[in-house]
Amino acid sequence: MTVAKKNIFHFKQFSIDQTHAGMKVGTDSDLLGTMAHGGHDILDIGTGTGILTLMMAQRFPDARLTAIEIDDNAVMDAAMNFRNSPWSDRITLFHTALQDYMPVYKFNAIVCNPPYFDKSLECPSIERQRARHTSSLPFSTLVDKSYEMLDDGGRLSVILPSQVMNGFCQLCLERGFCLIEDNIIHTLPDTPPKRHILVFRRPLRVSTAEACRDAAPMVNTYCIRNTDNSYSQWFKLQLQDFLVGNIYQPE
Repeated sequence: MTVAKKNIFHFKQFSIDQTHAGMKVGTDSDLLGTMAHGGHDILDIGTGTGILTLMMAQRFPDARLTAIEIDDNAVMDAAMNFRNSPWSDRITLFHTALQDYMPVYKFNAIVCNPPYFDKSLECPSIERQRARHTSSLPFSTLVDKSYEMLDDGGRLSVILPSQVMNGFCQLCLERGFCLIEDNIIHTLPDTPPKRHILVFRRPLRVSTAEACRDAAPMVNTYCIRNTDNSYSQWFKLQLQDFLVGNIYQPE
């Protein structure tokens, strides 16, 4: 069995080769890919192996998708995964940092699994550091650029740990976004929430921003595993269009 094969995950309609990328397939991207809001023009910020772009391509068959990624090694994997997918003609990949990206049109959906470690120790791998630490993509930059690149009414979908979500939400509200959905994700029943999948909307008009901010978001609570550590029915149903056996066991 070759090294490459050990780094391939097969989903129902596509495969992810993660031979070079610093961050591998995991639950965060899998869940965000099933719950993020879409549209006809979708941007994936920090695509990594390309998994979010491919999940959105499968879910939204009429969408035009753009993916950007700063890391050289991740771009190698993403380019291969896009090329080998059924949707290569609908996907454009840019090797660039968000700070340098200048789109030629507005998006109505942006999806991102952002780096979120701020004060923790830097990772020994530069690839993992870029993928995990806000030094490579500060929250303020992500929020400001997303607002600029979204059409009126466009949606920003992210997944974040509970300990940083309040600060991110505050930045979004100050910029003019409205929080419309908070999906609270527990790993096990009766444990504190581990992640939040958040959906923000850019208001249709500037004059509506204040009223939008005052509106209560839709709040949902979910659990990944049962008390016996088996996957919950919700988790299995959420991934049923993508899952082939145990996706966390590569070929």
